[in-house]
Amino acid sequence: MTKSIFSSLFIVILLLGCTTNEQEETRKAKHVILIGSDGLGAYAFDKAKIPNIRRMMSEGSYSLQARAVLPSSSAVNWASMIMGSGSELHGYTEWGSKTPELPSRIVGEEGIYPSIFSLIDEQLPEEKMGVSYTWGGIGYLFEKQLVDLDYNGKTDEETAETAIDFFVEKKPALTFIHFDQPDGAGHGIGHDTPEYYEAVEEIDRLVGLVMDAVEKAGMMDDTIIILSSDHGGVDKGHGGKSLLEVEIPWIIYGKAVSANGALSSSIVTYDTGSTIAYLLGLNQPQFWTGRPVMEVFQGNKE
Repeated sequence: MTKSIFSSLFIVILLLGCTTNEQEETRKAKHVILIGSDGLGAYAFDKAKIPNIRRMMSEGSYSLQARAVLPSSSAVNWASMIMGSGSELHGYTEWGSKTPELPSRIVGEEGIYPSIFSLIDEQLPEEKMGVSYTWGGIGYLFEKQLVDLDYNGKTDEETAETAIDFFVEKKPALTFIHFDQPDGAGHGIGHDTPEYYEAVEEIDRLVGLVMDAVEKAGMMDDTIIILSSDHGGVDKGHGGKSLLEVEIPWIIYGKAVSANGALSSSIVTYDTGSTIAYLLGLNQPQFWTGRPVMEVFQGNKE
């Protein structure tokens, strides 16, 4: 009996070791940083002075025709981004959803629709992960009990500084940084205004701080950065069906990413979660509907 139990334990340990080795072999990066800029419409790239973001675009891959899910509002799309699924499955359907208005198709052990953080916890349990965010609504959309950093900054600057310190010290598998601008300027002054572009340029400065910190820490060879948004806007609002509201940027940058420039792939915000899962060598659950953006690994375009 004892010998049988020992043999069974040996097999389990062996299988776990094989799984870990397979994940290490399939991982494209040890670290992923997801930067979300609230209200950053793809239309803004025609006018904005954003040298750091444009560096990511020129040295990586991007789309300015990625799309938000409908309605083009915040909680709906931030949930979709990290939950790998649309609102019809995760159930968050409104701008400031704190709980699903539509019952989630699947509820994980932590009480919400499983996000990328639950996948990391299950499949890479030794890895660190964290979320630093300026808009408090983000705090309802991820499994707080699973992360090593849960920080709600008062300003985007504070949010960035905390995320950078966490990344450099803890070397996490995933760091999600949420910036509240330029959404604030869009609501307060209006989209496509000088004040809106000033806010966009401030986000670019913060993105530059993140990039510099990764490089100074000697971690860029093992890190991939994704920059995206939840929606754009028109006049002082969003939530509608116009391209100004629905089209968002999707930019990916890092050593494992081909310098393809503009991508031809159709990208929806829930593909971000799937792409992160692929980068970290994770198995995606069947109930997620997103798919990795594989074009970014297919070699440089001429």
